[in-house]
Amino acid sequence: MVENWQTVGRPGYLGKKRDETYAKWDREYGKGNWRLVWLVDGAALSFLDVCLLYEFAYLVFLNDHPEIVEQLTSEACEIYDDEESNVASGMDYTKQETTRTHIQDIAIRRCLSYLGVWFRGKQLIRIRQEKGNHPLSITLSPGNVPFNHPEWIAKPELVGWWKRGSVEAFYQSNRFLQVKI
Repeated sequence: MVENWQTVGRPGYLGKKRDETYAKWDREYGKGNWRLVWLVDGAALSFLDVCLLYEFAYLVFLNDHPEIVEQLTSEACEIYDDEESNVASGMDYTKQETTRTHIQDIAIRRCLSYLGVWFRGKQLIRIRQEKGNHPLSITLSPGNVPFNHPEWIAKPELVGWWKRGSVEAFYQSNRFLQVKI
């Protein structure tokens, strides 16, 4: 049976209110009767699909900045986003153990493996905009890393803590709430 979905809005940044918002949609639309998709060129992409586009933007950036890769791999023993427990996610986007969705740490790990390098430093580095503990926290923040296909960012581009044209701008701007009809 083919399901039909209707786009009802753009939720924007969910952050630590993600689970609370999901519960609200369960009450409002019914469990299993809503979904989040990322619309790109008319196609509705899943979370894992969009993670690969997110990851590829990081790969392009890291490939173009070998000095950043060298600094990261020489200084970091690992990376995380909002909690040190993020390290346990490894390279698996489905392992989301905190109240926020963390993608950049997983994307960076996967990119390092593609580039044939790995962490050999001593410092656990937080990759999270101004909340990080290292200069690379900001440099590698998804709010600063440019999205490699800015023409794919849905218009109007949503405004938030991220820079226009960034990986985070793509992730937030292209995410839509759909309900089953």
